[in-house]
Amino acid sequence: MKLNVGGIDRILRIVVGLALIAWAILGGPVWAWIGVVPLVTGFFRFCPLYSIIGLNTCPK
Repeated sequence: MKLNVGGIDRILRIVVGLALIAWAILGGPVWAWIGVVPLVTGFFRFCPLYSIIGLNTCPK
C-alpha cells in the first residue's frame, strides 16, 4: 500500500470527515456518515480511488 494522499489533501479529508460525522451525530441526515470515508483515507494517507485513476498528491 503506497501512500498517495498528502499535505493539504490529507488535512481537508480529515476536517470534512469530522464535520460530516459531527453533523450526523447532531441529527443530520443518515448519508452524512459517509464522512467516515474521507476521515479514514486521511488518517491512513491512502485512497483506493486515487490508485485506480493514477493520482498521487504526496510530494515526491
